[in-house]
Amino acid sequence: MFGTIDTWLMWNLTGGVNGGLHITDVTNASRTMLMNINTLTWDPQLCKFFDVPMNILPEIRSSSEIYSYMGQGSLKGVPISGILGDQQAALVGQTCFKDGQAKNTYGTGCFLLYNTGSQPVISEHGLLTTVAYKLGKTTPAVYALEGSVAIAGAVVQWLKDNIGIIEKSADIEKLAASVQSTAGTYFVPAFSGLYAPYWQTDARGVICGLTQFTTKAHIARAALEAVCFQTKEILDAMNQDSGIPLSSLQVDGGMTANNLLMQLQADILAIPVVRPSMTETTALGAAMAAGMAVGVWSFDEKPITTDTFMPVLPLAERDQRFAKWKQAVQRSMHWESYANDENIKGRPVV
Repeated sequence: MFGTIDTWLMWNLTGGVNGGLHITDVTNASRTMLMNINTLTWDPQLCKFFDVPMNILPEIRSSSEIYSYMGQGSLKGVPISGILGDQQAALVGQTCFKDGQAKNTYGTGCFLLYNTGSQPVISEHGLLTTVAYKLGKTTPAVYALEGSVAIAGAVVQWLKDNIGIIEKSADIEKLAASVQSTAGTYFVPAFSGLYAPYWQTDARGVICGLTQFTTKAHIARAALEAVCFQTKEILDAMNQDSGIPLSSLQVDGGMTANNLLMQLQADILAIPVVRPSMTETTALGAAMAAGMAVGVWSFDEKPITTDTFMPVLPLAERDQRFAKWKQAVQRSMHWESYANDENIKGRPVV
């Protein structure tokens, strides 16, 4: 038997070796690289390529239906009715059910999903096409474009643990807010390369624009702006691929507690940023999918209240700062391959 973590959980919760259910849902199956996202079935060619026997794979089901019931314990008999992948669950939790709605999860990295409706959109700008959800046996699947940022909250952790300019992660908001701008400092935290839309594994982190007047506060603010600029690059790619410019961005995840970050994000995107009162929307989305299957929740309900951050930065200044960010990104490119070039090793850097 083979499956993802949800398969293992479902199998054990429904009896394990004593008749446990061997299934997964379309969102988790799509992340195995074995499922055809158009037919929503295991793809014989992909399974052959990866040398995975199709007879060991779980049955693919929708994200919201009564699959079975708890097989033992105090919850025996309770229906199990929702399965969603991590980021897809956050999309549902943010109620992004219409074409052109998107959410961004701010954690160690950033994960932006953009609802493209019932037809998959193949990206021409460095994004991934994925299944967003399928809420019911007979309802059509909904697709999304996805872009990932490798380093978001991790840059705050780096400033705390490696550089020591803050004592705890929450301190970065106060430190960054102590200055009005980065004073021309730009921080590209490409510690492990750049993800979407560049996909440059040989990029490395750079801090540009330092002067003798630069302080740790400027670097802290530049780190927060880096998260926002990276999100803008993904969102620009999504707007180009989908042809539907985003009118607002739904946000969730631990970093969204930082009000300064949320305001910077609204300014850099030039659209409202909408933060739910309950920011752990991944768990909420899975619960909503389960609730739909048993009739305790519907599309018409809006389960969470929100805060909205409106852009106030003049567009000319936003565009100027974004152009500088793009220059900084270019300086981070191909750093690893340059450093390993045998023709330049040992030469003085000019």
